[in-house]
Amino acid sequence: MAPGIPAAMERPHFIGIGGAGMSGIAKILAQRGAKVAGSDAKESATAESLRALGATVHIGHAAGHLADDASCVVVSSAIRADNPELLRANELSIPVVHRSDALASLMNGLRAIAVAGTHGKTTTTSMLAVALSSLSLSPSYAIGGDLEGPGTNATHGEGDIFVAEADESDRSFQKYDPEVAIVLNVELDHHANYASMDEIYDSFETFVGKVVPGGTLVISADQAGAVELTRRVRDLSDLKVVTYGSAENADVRVHKVTPRGLTSEVTVLLNGKFLTFTVSVPGSHYAHNAVAALAAGVALGIPAHNLASAIGSYTGVKRRLQLKGEAAGVQVIDSYAHHPTEMTADLEAMRGAAADARILVVFQPHLFSRTQELGTEMGQALTLADASVVLDIYPAREDPIPGITSALIIDAAKQAGAEVTAVHDQADVPAAVAGMAKPGDLVLTMGAGDVTDLGPRILDHLSSGR
Repeated sequence: MAPGIPAAMERPHFIGIGGAGMSGIAKILAQRGAKVAGSDAKESATAESLRALGATVHIGHAAGHLADDASCVVVSSAIRADNPELLRANELSIPVVHRSDALASLMNGLRAIAVAGTHGKTTTTSMLAVALSSLSLSPSYAIGGDLEGPGTNATHGEGDIFVAEADESDRSFQKYDPEVAIVLNVELDHHANYASMDEIYDSFETFVGKVVPGGTLVISADQAGAVELTRRVRDLSDLKVVTYGSAENADVRVHKVTPRGLTSEVTVLLNGKFLTFTVSVPGSHYAHNAVAALAAGVALGIPAHNLASAIGSYTGVKRRLQLKGEAAGVQVIDSYAHHPTEMTADLEAMRGAAADARILVVFQPHLFSRTQELGTEMGQALTLADASVVLDIYPAREDPIPGITSALIIDAAKQAGAEVTAVHDQADVPAAVAGMAKPGDLVLTMGAGDVTDLGPRILDHLSSGR
């Protein structure tokens, strides 16, 4: 039986309760019986799902939304110091708890798997959650995206395993004490918080150092940053290191990945034996995520053949190459990719899955700081598309940086030979895409912001023939 409610979490108030990370913690607490409340900037399906679990969700931020008897106020790094509910919490001397500390408290007493890396965390965490659930192990999980099957990003399970996406962006993953840590890759990102690769490595070393004595690190044998991190942590005492990937020296070696349309067949060499299973999403990078999930489950003592079969029951996460529909012979697919490596991986996956199709991209850059540092690489990634529409930067939590606009990406893409069009008003995107698309084409809406809302509107425009 999973632990109950931490004392400080009996009556929590979440500022920004609709966020991917915050809502997951709130859902688990509500399912455990806590009196959950919170606020969010706008109404959403997530807010409704929280209300269905008994939570009180206010729309908009106001001091009056915070109950005087709240046991704590939960915040993420995106919450600003002048938020009225945070100011009210300070007036009332209500403890303020960071999201990562709240999540860490939910893992106490459980066998935790923490999934880290610059890319692929949500997919890998989801694969584990689905596979363990299909094996009737009833895990708890907290993920940065909604699973296609259960339709949720978090649940309280009755088993003793907790699978969590571990966020490196603000160093919050350093709060966890997992039995198994997965590191998929290590690259420079989140430029507002990290100034160099050395800072990134230091942060990941701290994360790995929190693995419980006798625990396991599952880490890529292929990606350069992961290989360097492995070198740095090899001498940690009481840590078992299991590498996975295509490299000849990988402990769990990816022998072959065979595309099967929008799925892949993966063969791995594990403990001297070949094992073949299906991954229900296309692309080599998703296949490698599945192998990382397999290695982590085996580290917990789950039989490999059972786990491999169970991973085949994973059907995807919303926004991770999610098919939104088809109209006028054109398929519209949603991609969360917002870093050049992710963009390249998803575009290559689409090329492999539909080699004869033209690929059209609607790309929305995410964050001014990321665009400032990686805009050129984003533009170069768009050369893998047949044509692209680039929107204005989605600011999220950031203020504008003078001189940093989508033009950085567009100029780099054009210099690299890509066909790119700038569209500043999202209302103009459906018509622009419909004017470009032909039967048999694939359209990818790509980015971590509200570009995802454009998929249905593009489909409507294609259907109406306007």
